[in-house]
Amino acid sequence: MLNTTENLHLSVSVIIQNLYNIQKHIARNTKKLFWCLLLFCTVQVSFSQDSIVLESSISEKKLIKFEEHFFEAITQKAINNYQNAIDNLEECNTILPNNKAVLFELSKNYYYLNKLPEALIYGEEAISQDKDNVWILEHLVTVHKKNRNFDEAIIIQQKIAEKHPKKKSALVFLYLQNDNREAALKVLDQLAEAKMLDSRLRTIRKSMLLVKSDPPRRLNEVPKTDNDKQDLKILFEKEKSFKVLTDLLDELDKENSELLLNYSERGMNLFPAQPIVYLMNGKALNKNKQFKKAIESLENGIDFVIDDKSLENRFYNELIKAYKALGDDKNVHKYQKKRT
Repeated sequence: MLNTTENLHLSVSVIIQNLYNIQKHIARNTKKLFWCLLLFCTVQVSFSQDSIVLESSISEKKLIKFEEHFFEAITQKAINNYQNAIDNLEECNTILPNNKAVLFELSKNYYYLNKLPEALIYGEEAISQDKDNVWILEHLVTVHKKNRNFDEAIIIQQKIAEKHPKKKSALVFLYLQNDNREAALKVLDQLAEAKMLDSRLRTIRKSMLLVKSDPPRRLNEVPKTDNDKQDLKILFEKEKSFKVLTDLLDELDKENSELLLNYSERGMNLFPAQPIVYLMNGKALNKNKQFKKAIESLENGIDFVIDDKSLENRFYNELIKAYKALGDDKNVHKYQKKRT
C-alpha cells in the first residue's frame, strides 16, 4: 500500500499534467480565461474520482493548496507576471519540496526575469531528478545561450542529440555562435550524409563551403588605415573585416544601393554566425521583391540573435514586410505579436 507521501506525489503529478493543459489554453488567448476556469473546475471533479485515495485530511488540504498555487503560477506566467508566478511556486515548494515540475517552472520564470543564476540553479535541481528530460535540457541550453556560455550549451545539446537525432541541427548554430566553424561544418556534413538538412541548413552549409579555403579574419580585428575617408568597399576587399563590412552595409542601406544584396551575401559566407548580415540580406531581397528568399534569409539569421530586442524587432519588421507582400496574413499577425 502506498504511504501518504507517495500518494501525494502521484496525485500532484495528475494535477500538474491537467494544469499544464490549461496553461496552453491561457497562452493562446488570455480572454479565454473564463473557459479555462470552467475546465479547472472539471479537473477538480474528475480528480476527486481518481483511484488514488489520500490517507489523511491533512494531505488532502495540502494537495488542494498546492493545486491552487500551481494554477495561479501558470496563470500569472501566461500574462507575463513572472514574479507573482514565482511567489506562488515558492508556496508550492513549501508544501511539497523539490517537486520537479515546480523547480522547472521556477527556472523558467527566473529566466524570463533575466535572473540567470537563479534560473540555472532551479533548472539543474530539476534535471537532477530526471536526467534525460528533453524539455528541461533544452531549457538549460537556452539559459546557457543567453548567458553566452556556449561551451556548456553545446555539451547539453550533444546529450539531447544522442537520443533525439533530429535535434542535432541545433549544434550547428551553437558551434557557429562559439566561433567554431570547423565543428559546425562537420555536423552539417553528418546531417547531409543522413539526408537531414533542411533548406536553411543547406544554405548555411553552401555558404561555409564557399569560403572553406579562405577563412575570415577574427571578428574583433579592427583594420588600420591612415585615411578614415578611404572607400569602404576598397577597405573591405583588402581587410575582409567584420567591422568594415557592417559599416559598409549600413552605408549601402542608407543609400538604397543595389550593392547591398551583393555585399550582404558575401557577409553571410564570411560570417555565418552574425545576424546583421542576414538582416541586411533580407532587406536587400525585400527591396528586390524576392520575398520568399528574404523570409528564408531572415529566418536563418534570427536564430543567431541573443538577448537583443532591438535587433529582433528589426528582423520582425522585415519579415512582416515580406509576408504582407505575399498576402500571408497569418504570419504577418504572428510577427506583429512578437514585435515589442
